[in-house]
Amino acid sequence: MNEIVFESSDASMLVALLLIILILLHSPKGDGIAGIGGASHVFASQKSAEKGLNKLTGIVSAIFLVCTFLLGFGIIK
Repeated sequence: MNEIVFESSDASMLVALLLIILILLHSPKGDGIAGIGGASHVFASQKSAEKGLNKLTGIVSAIFLVCTFLLGFGIIK
């Protein structure tokens, strides 16, 4: 039987990739998500989209930090 094993280092790598993608979605000029493809009308407000993206990025970065410390100190393997 073949088992699919999902290790904590795999989870950390996925969180890191998600964090990279979320950071790249931020715009240095304030366009943010709404500036992608000129789709500013998709969101009710550009500020609300940026606010949600900032919150999600903060949550994912906290998860990344916790995973990094747990792996670094050998608490999880």
